[in-house]
Amino acid sequence: MKNIISIFLFALIPFSCFSQESPKKNEEKSEIKPSKNEDGEWDITVIDTQFDYFLNAVAKPMNQYSESYLKTKNTFLVTEWNSYYTSGKYRNIIESGIDYSPRENYGIKFEYKLYQVFAYVSWKYGLKMNGLSPSDAMR
Repeated sequence: MKNIISIFLFALIPFSCFSQESPKKNEEKSEIKPSKNEDGEWDITVIDTQFDYFLNAVAKPMNQYSESYLKTKNTFLVTEWNSYYTSGKYRNIIESGIDYSPRENYGIKFEYKLYQVFAYVSWKYGLKMNGLSPSDAMR
């Protein structure tokens, strides 16, 4: 009886080594997309508990920027971010691309928050981005 149980257990070992999930054939590109909130304003969601702290305690206030300045900076920074994402550079930090159109009028609140995402990544991880103002990238 012990031999039958042993043989049965040894027969099941190869089945326990197989993968439980089938691989995804269509890899979806992960992108950060702007969306409109309930008030009809553009918004971006940042899922990091320290980002709110950064916005309130470390980042420069919104009134120190103009919308045109932020839009110009964000255009360069999004391009740089997406090039890092597609090349796989900094893959432990940059996990998704950003869907951003410079022709879209997102508003100053969105432009400010997006710019601060780049400043936050620089502040938290030390990632140097060429389009970021040196005073905003300080640790």
